[in-house]
Amino acid sequence: MVLARSAERADEMAADLPGADVLVADLAWPESVESLTLPDALDSVVHAAGVVELGPVAELSIDDWASQLRVNLVAPAALTRVALPALRHARGTVVFVNSGAGLSAHPQWSAYAASKHGLRALADALREEEAAAGVRVTTVYPGRTATPMQEKVHQQEGKAYDADAWIRPETVAEAVLHVLDLPRDATIPDVTVRPG
Repeated sequence: MVLARSAERADEMAADLPGADVLVADLAWPESVESLTLPDALDSVVHAAGVVELGPVAELSIDDWASQLRVNLVAPAALTRVALPALRHARGTVVFVNSGAGLSAHPQWSAYAASKHGLRALADALREEEAAAGVRVTTVYPGRTATPMQEKVHQQEGKAYDADAWIRPETVAEAVLHVLDLPRDATIPDVTVRPG
């Protein structure tokens, strides 16, 4: 089961992932996850959506702050809450794909880093709250990864973008799969992935 942000994206994902159930919710409006119909049991939920808008605190608008907090923090919290009964039933795993910005903040990154620091706090609290139910929670902190979002970041920074200089998305996906495939006798709370 995969969650898409629009009907158009759902069609693309269905073509890329034959046989997968694709649900639609607009994570810019976390309230949209409330109406999702989920199965009775979920083995895993991987939160990998994110948006970024760089700028100094003196210039970032309320919309810049609100959009990053809604997509990067509030939507994962809302979706996790909706999915928890099914995750508890399956003793499933929640993976938050965070960012190096979730560990330290740099100039121009205040709103994005704040949303990612909040995501870290969400994961830490959830891990303790759901441990007795057998739900495992992991945060993956990738460094700069060769994605369209990274290309946008380079444009905002006024730098040339070279995808070969950064982590391949497949490498991050392999780290997530390692967490999901871990035997039940252990958990990995945090994984940091850095460019080589």
